Amino acid sequence: MSTTYLEAIREAQKKLLQDDSRVYIYGQDVGAFGGAFKATKNLADAFPGRVLDAPISEDAMVGSAIGAAIEGMRPIIEMQFSDFSVTAFNQIINQAATLYWRTQVACPITIRMPSGANPGSGPFHSQNLEALYAHVPGLVVLAPATVPDAYTMLLEAVEIDDPVIFCEHKYLYNRLKIDRLTPSELTFNHARVARVGRDITIVSYSAMVPEALFAAEILEREGVLAEVVDLRCIKPLDIETVIASVARTGRLLCVDESWPWGGVNAEVIAQVTTRGFHLLDAPPQRLNGKDTPVPFHPNLWNVHKPSSKVIALKARELLKW
Repeated sequence: MSTTYLEAIREAQKKLLQDDSRVYIYGQDVGAFGGAFKATKNLADAFPGRVLDAPISEDAMVGSAIGAAIEGMRPIIEMQFSDFSVTAFNQIINQAATLYWRTQVACPITIRMPSGANPGSGPFHSQNLEALYAHVPGLVVLAPATVPDAYTMLLEAVEIDDPVIFCEHKYLYNRLKIDRLTPSELTFNHARVARVGRDITIVSYSAMVPEALFAAEILEREGVLAEVVDLRCIKPLDIETVIASVARTGRLLCVDESWPWGGVNAEVIAQVTTRGFHLLDAPPQRLNGKDTPVPFHPNLWNVHKPSSKVIALKARELLKW
């Protein structure tokens, strides 16, 4: 029986609740309703009193989780959409991220953020905020792009003593599936070479990884072997794997669904240019979503985000250098 990306997240939470009495889940409609996307379906019945519905106050949800973590618990907070997490910005940035630095008391909370866009979801339910949270010292930012990573990295997230922002992409929920769920072999803080190549390195994460892999297939039919690197973890960033890939290919294209200004792509390119300039045969390039709010209309949304065809086109341009 196959397992989807969404089901892997549910299974990870089930295992965490089974194995660790310190774990509980708190969020809007996570109880009897099973969560906005059913990531907690049936868990409230299986674990009475440990899958708790929250009021519509993200600030209160995170604040209470910080207090519980100080007292030894391992809370999992579900945001209905990553966009809504900014309502809890003070608690996440000024409290959770700084707690250990101020008090030497750990803050092991995991905040699950359904990120990215689906057709028709519009500007208020589609944002990718990884770069925003990665800017802040003290936070770990994870962005799984595969079913095994969705499962294994969530298990790891709850064991980390620092606050974790777990960015799970809504577009992948029911579109990615595998026949048999097996744990990832890599630990959360290592990037993954998803496809080996020799001509160009394409670096991405989350829902852009499948698009990058599709682009690599297009390019292979043209005789180009693209290497695809899945970052997996945004903060801390495994730049060593990226630099090792660039050393093999000499060219770097970074692909990100989020906005271009000050994003993950910019950070990767800055670090590679600083540490591996001598490895580059061409200027690194980035490909992002448009620098506008995410549009509602599915046709406009398809143009707003990078697609496999656009990635392949950008790669061809880079290969001309």
